[in-house]
Amino acid sequence: MTRIEEALAKATVLVESLPYIRTWAGKTVVIKMGGETLEDDDLLGALATDVALMKFVGINPVVVHGGGPQISDAMGKLGKKAVFVGGQRVTDHETMEIVKMVLLGQINKRIVTTLNAQGVLAAGISGEDGNLITARKALGSVGEDLGFVGEVEKIEPAIVNGLISSDFVPVVAPVATGPDGSYNINADVAAGAIAGALAAQKIVFLTNVPGLYRDLGDEGSLISETTADQLAKLLADGVLSEGMIPKIASAVSAIKDGVPQAHILDGRVKHALLLEVFTDEGIGTMVTA
Repeated sequence: MTRIEEALAKATVLVESLPYIRTWAGKTVVIKMGGETLEDDDLLGALATDVALMKFVGINPVVVHGGGPQISDAMGKLGKKAVFVGGQRVTDHETMEIVKMVLLGQINKRIVTTLNAQGVLAAGISGEDGNLITARKALGSVGEDLGFVGEVEKIEPAIVNGLISSDFVPVVAPVATGPDGSYNINADVAAGAIAGALAAQKIVFLTNVPGLYRDLGDEGSLISETTADQLAKLLADGVLSEGMIPKIASAVSAIKDGVPQAHILDGRVKHALLLEVFTDEGIGTMVTA
């Protein structure tokens, strides 16, 4: 390929992206980054580039992040064993302090720094700031006491809207104000609730699998498109893998709250966000009403 042909190919890509830029300019997109997608510096850098590009073409990205693997690793280094009940981390007071240390003191700051390096203005907050997330105490599947683990009771999006209007990219750690202190919220659940409260046009869950499978062991069973009602039936039938349940439940909830689209993408694929937002080559699983 000659230099002119290479230049024309690049120009073609830019022209093809124009309709999508027009469609999404001024719209809010919530992006949930899983802890698994944050462990590689190169991958985080690529994600930050995607978010920065979205911001520079007029989209309002809002990042919500998890940090489960990093929390478990920190607990191990501090001599504390992680205990899970039904996929939820039992969180006593000491564990909650570790959760805050990792989510707020490490991961949130790392994402903000990486985004700022791409030339956008990023601001790190937690669900406690401005009472963004108010939580009630959650119980295990059969009533077990999980400690400081919460369910979303209310979203007050004023602080996020204020950051967006001031041209910042909000980066939210899922720590909430609870009835007796700080509470740990599942990041998928927090992202879905925030997307609904912001009237976002899209929510994207970046995870460590290519999308939702009908049969987890069959790569050919990837579901490219589905509806919230169909996913609600899968949830009711109890056929989803434990790790996928919060994402699917949050996607369904966001759609029911008026978010037009939800996507489950493989966050390990570089520039998966750009492929999803700016091209016809959609990847992963898309959920609509």
